[in-house]
Amino acid sequence: MLKSFLMAGAAIIALGAAADARELTLGMQDNEATPVYKGAEEFAAKLAELSGGELTVKLFPSATLGDFKAMVQQAQAGELDFVITGYPDMSYTIPELKLIGAPYVIADYAQLKEVVAGPWGQEMAGKFEDQGIHVLDVWYYGTRQTTANKPINSIEDMKGLRLRTPNVPFLIAYAEAVGAVPAPVAFAEVYLALQTNQVDAQENPLTTIDAQKFYEVQKSVAMTNHFVASSAVLMAKSTWDSLSDQEKEWVTTAIKDGGAVNDKLLEEGEASLVKAFEERGLTVTQPDLAPFKAAMQPYYNTLEAEFGEGAIAKVTAK
Repeated sequence: MLKSFLMAGAAIIALGAAADARELTLGMQDNEATPVYKGAEEFAAKLAELSGGELTVKLFPSATLGDFKAMVQQAQAGELDFVITGYPDMSYTIPELKLIGAPYVIADYAQLKEVVAGPWGQEMAGKFEDQGIHVLDVWYYGTRQTTANKPINSIEDMKGLRLRTPNVPFLIAYAEAVGAVPAPVAFAEVYLALQTNQVDAQENPLTTIDAQKFYEVQKSVAMTNHFVASSAVLMAKSTWDSLSDQEKEWVTTAIKDGGAVNDKLLEEGEASLVKAFEERGLTVTQPDLAPFKAAMQPYYNTLEAEFGEGAIAKVTAK
């Protein structure tokens, strides 16, 4: 009798726990081979552990829910709980993010973290909130380099190259400033565009070049270091606001753990990939970057005209 009573009680508790469980959804453009996906996996595992299964996360990689703009829109509508996408890529809806995306404004990831945590970054976080999005964290996504079907030894070698860029203003500006012809192509179509010579070149972090196998359809990698890329881990504000303080703490802790995995994989990957690409037969060049940086000045002037004199300096001010 007592045994039956205890078993019934355990079943009731289990049903209660199941009823309290909540599955959240996370979308991204990146595939399962990328550090950001592995970071998201760690986030999901840690959140399930911390919450005792109360909060779980289902991952949707490889743009299965649409491109990043579509996913952001879904999050704003409360149809998607998390989306991971480029932080400055969000300049399409928060124009000031073009400032942090401007090539060569940010020197490295350490500086980027300081900026995001500092006054300018917090001001941007407020703008996200106004649009129904809560910024949880910003992860490293690698420093963007330029690959091409010929060696790039100087800025002169960029002239006339059909350079694939995302449809993002500051990366289009990079292509134009260095003399290339920007060719916006959807991320999922880049490999085919390179393979069929629709474009001559593309620019992405080394780990992305590796994960997407762009090295199979390009002959060289130029270390242009033109942009320190980052992934913003965004959450639907409606979902964030629906969480208890305890649940918010679980999410925040788990996101940091996911970020640590992502960042470690990226940093280790970048350290080893130059040699790996050379072993695969690619030419790796180190062009003088002073002319590349100087070429960006007209774009900086355009940004200052839009956002006010000193706007770029304000980004990195402490």
